[in-house]
Amino acid sequence: MDPKQPKRIFGLILVVLVGLIGVSTPMQKIVAFPNELRLFTGQLKNVQYSVPVQAELTVDPEVLQVNGKAQSSLSVSLKEPLSLHSYQIGKTQMKVKLFGKIPFKTVKVDIVPDLKVVPGGQTIGVKVNSAGVLVVGHHQVVDEAGNKQSPGETAGLRLGDMITAINKVKVNDVKKLGELCEKYSSHKKPLTVTFLRNGKSMTTKLKPIYDVQEKEWRIGLYIRDSAAGVGTLTFYAPDQGVYGALGHVITDMDTGTPIVVGDGEILQASVTSINKSQTGDPGEKRAHFVKEKQILGNIERNTAFGIFGKMNEMPTHSFEEQAIPVAFAEDVKEGPAHILTVVNGQKVERFDIEVVHVAKQSSPATKGMVIKVTDERLINKTGGIVQGMSGSPIIQDGKLIGAVTHVFVNDPTSGYGCFIEWMLQDAGVLLHTNEAEGTDLAS
Repeated sequence: MDPKQPKRIFGLILVVLVGLIGVSTPMQKIVAFPNELRLFTGQLKNVQYSVPVQAELTVDPEVLQVNGKAQSSLSVSLKEPLSLHSYQIGKTQMKVKLFGKIPFKTVKVDIVPDLKVVPGGQTIGVKVNSAGVLVVGHHQVVDEAGNKQSPGETAGLRLGDMITAINKVKVNDVKKLGELCEKYSSHKKPLTVTFLRNGKSMTTKLKPIYDVQEKEWRIGLYIRDSAAGVGTLTFYAPDQGVYGALGHVITDMDTGTPIVVGDGEILQASVTSINKSQTGDPGEKRAHFVKEKQILGNIERNTAFGIFGKMNEMPTHSFEEQAIPVAFAEDVKEGPAHILTVVNGQKVERFDIEVVHVAKQSSPATKGMVIKVTDERLINKTGGIVQGMSGSPIIQDGKLIGAVTHVFVNDPTSGYGCFIEWMLQDAGVLLHTNEAEGTDLAS
């Protein structure tokens, strides 16, 4: 008999066995396991394969230890949970060999600096000044011949366009635009209007019409330069001195256009009453600003995941004054959780919810999770989720996992939440793994 034949037979049996296992449900769990794991330094994470297979794992024990053992190679049962403990910032690989022989999977492991933030929940007043003057409507102007037209509309300006300059002079408020129009219109030459449309700078020629009755030059546009409202603070990062709030972009109420922030500020606010949510009619928090001269922070960015800026000190009325860990998007799971929010005055309270669905997101995207309010006390008070509650921090297993963003109109007890990871990126607190490799994914 050929001495190599037993080895060939064994190899064939092994291949067939792996093939059979490969189409089984347990093995599909392994195949579906991510090719990359991210942990914070000092984090202990359990990974469950639930497959009755022996395997050999190879790691760098100075960066990552498995099952509490400082070994570069160890034999484990994939039927039992694997305990992963990160020790220092760095990258390593966890190589998996089935039966100690067959290379099966290589998992990239990235250990990033530990991060903790103070969860919010406070109702805040928001004042935003845009980086220009927003076109929110057209109106007709009567010229000397009695004809009606809108000079702005004739010039091609649309709702949502943001005027940034007149004759190359910067404009960031309605008063300034009016002064420039009056100054240059007397020259009886068309104005050169610079504006932003979908993030792209454009120019057009606009010829104002003199209103004989009002004795003023008119451009036939309804315009706005600021917005104000209330929302909820999501987190404060004391080490970086920054905050995140709202969980969704601020848009102009008439055009639906995201507001390009010039500057702004957040203030303390107190809830005076609540209009309860009902099917087909989302409710809202009614609140007034408190101590308007006492600014909590500035507004530097308005993104798909909320507003962000500097905050110099710990916000008052915190439910939790101590910083807590945050969770990566892939660590959020379906099950019980709670939110922090205000339903009366300035007191932040804790309410129970259920995370009923988690979307798989490896890059920033809205609607990361579907949540449902289960706390009867909150439902009785608000009907579920109401406007002004957006930004309320979502906490699961002692970790900040996201923020409330939207309510379902047909079921106000349910709504969407975004992952905290994306908010932390936009705040500049957490950088995407690939950024260290030269790709900047943080907004």
